[in-house]
Order: sequence, then C-alpha cells, then structure tokens
Amino acid sequence: MTRVLYYAQRSPYARKVTILLAEKNLPVELKVTDLANKSPEFISISPIGKVPVLIDEDGTTLWDSTIILEYLDETYPEPSFYPQEKKARLQCRLWEELADSLADNTISLWYQNLKGELADSGLQTKYQAALDRLFPVLEKQLVSSAYLLGETWTAADISAVSALGYYTLRFGEDWQQKYVKLGQLFNRLHERESVKSTVPIA
Repeated sequence: MTRVLYYAQRSPYARKVTILLAEKNLPVELKVTDLANKSPEFISISPIGKVPVLIDEDGTTLWDSTIILEYLDETYPEPSFYPQEKKARLQCRLWEELADSLADNTISLWYQNLKGELADSGLQTKYQAALDRLFPVLEKQLVSSAYLLGETWTAADISAVSALGYYTLRFGEDWQQKYVKLGQLFNRLHERESVKSTVPIA
C-alpha cells in the first residue's frame, strides 16, 4: 500500500509532516485537499475535517500533525526528531505546542483581517496580543543555543519554521528585524531542501 498524506500546501501543520517525511526519506503520495469543499472521501478518514491526515503503508490512519510526527518518529526512528529521555521529550512537545500556538493565532488573525469592515476588532486585538507574547518567548529560547532545544534541531524547530513560514506568507518578513535569533533559525533551516521545497505559496 502506498503511503498517502492529505494536505493543503499553505497549511503550517501539513508542512510539519512533509518536512519530517522528507528528512526521513519516506516516500509519500500527496493528495491536495480543498478544505472549503471537503470530499466525502476526506471526511470519511478525517472526522475532525482538518489536514494533515496520514495513511501509512500498513493502513494506519492518523490526523493531527503532532500525533503524526510522533508516530513517524517512533515507527521510523532514523533520524530522530524527538529526544529519547523523558523530560527532554516533554520539553520538545511543549515547545512544539507553543510553536503550533503561533500558527493558530496567525491563522485566526489572518481570517479576521480578511473580513475587512466585518472583522471583530476584539478578536483581532486578542490574536495580535497572543502573537506579541509568543514571538519573544521563542526569541529568548534561542539566546544561548542554535535551536530551540540545544544544538540539534527537533520537532519543535520543525513546528516553529512551519508557523513562521505561514506568518511570513500572510504578514511579511519584517518580524525578522525585531526577532533576530528567530530569524537566523528560520533562514538556517531554509537551507535544507526539506524546508526550502515546502515553502507555502500565496
């Protein structure tokens, strides 16, 4: 059975999975999913109606990017993107979740902005405040190390570069002038083919 990933090219969550698959040299058939017009086939395998959804070669079907990343890392452990030691692995998951939260708030702010005069200014303020809180936390984490958890990149960095890539797509690159360390991480990771080849397209 062919490994299949249902994804949307601009989704930062789907990008996490495509980066990891590429780094592990795992072949996959990509199925573009129109989230505005979800097919019955897609709904049947994704009860939550979101991408990504992975169907592995043995038929294992998973949704949610973090669950998929953990599954892939445990099933195909070389190279590994989650630490083996319990506390270090927990830290990796925490920073991955924080980076995903950056993506969540970026998407929410973008959709509010799309509404123009119909936008909820209270929600815009809420999402922007969350972003203004999260960016400095990520920046501070990089003061003394090349990556979020030390000198080796992990699933946390994959999540961060995917979230930042989506933010850049929607709001531009000016954030790099304020968050220099984060910008350096972003640009360093884009030297990798797995990251460079998955840049979201407007």
